[in-house]
Amino acid sequence: MRITTPPAFSYELCYQFLERSPRELLHRCAGNDVVKLIGDSVVHISPGKDHLKVKFLTDTTAADREVVRQYIVEWFDLATDLSPFYRMAAKDKLLGPLAKQYYGYRIVGQPDLFESLVWAVIGQQINLAFAYTLKGRFVEQFGGRHMLDGHTYYRFPLPGDAALLTDNDLLPLQFSRQKSKYVVAIAEAFASGQLSREMVATLPLQAAKETLMKIKGVGNWTANYALMKTFRHPDAFPLEDAGLHNAIRQQLKLASKPTLAEVQKIFKRYRGWEAYATLYLWKSL
Repeated sequence: MRITTPPAFSYELCYQFLERSPRELLHRCAGNDVVKLIGDSVVHISPGKDHLKVKFLTDTTAADREVVRQYIVEWFDLATDLSPFYRMAAKDKLLGPLAKQYYGYRIVGQPDLFESLVWAVIGQQINLAFAYTLKGRFVEQFGGRHMLDGHTYYRFPLPGDAALLTDNDLLPLQFSRQKSKYVVAIAEAFASGQLSREMVATLPLQAAKETLMKIKGVGNWTANYALMKTFRHPDAFPLEDAGLHNAIRQQLKLASKPTLAEVQKIFKRYRGWEAYATLYLWKSL
């Protein structure tokens, strides 16, 4: 299978993001390629000049192949036209140099809303390395898996399975009690039908945030993160994010981190492209 990539697409930069942690279990970086269990298919993804080449390593049906195609398009945000973003950024002293340096970098997303929310909760108030450790333990213990050629490929736990857990099941994995409760609450919301990807997908930004924030453990930062990573809401961004504040401070050579009001003022210039502005500022760190 070949999936056409847009002109403004840097596989190299997206691959750098995917290989940032050796603790990642949901895909395997091999050379310059990625191997991943998507649905029921183990696939090998490699870059071409104007496409991604997808090789299926397991038996598939036409339906399986379409699931994989759609997942990869969403995963690498291949359907988004970044031309307006680059035109806007070229006129901006903060974003201009970053847009030029990281041209073609795209939001490498998490098409699974449950995974996106749980990952955001796991990462709260801990460093990235430990966040990957916790996620790995959660996936190993409760996720699906497929063995192939000496490698184990994992699938993120399903909400219905995670909803059967209690916080006591996660404590031995070194989850805090609070995070354990939040993960189970999110799973229960999906399993009960209170929340679904389809329910949120068509909502405008504010209504989508409000829907997500009804779930215990999902605050403004987590909701915005999920809307960026799962739905590519172009105007979603985590205003309170410390990394974002540090990036602005470094790029503008400020004496101290900007206030929330200052961040809001800066981001008014990026209306409609806040998510990508955040991505490129994060990349600068």
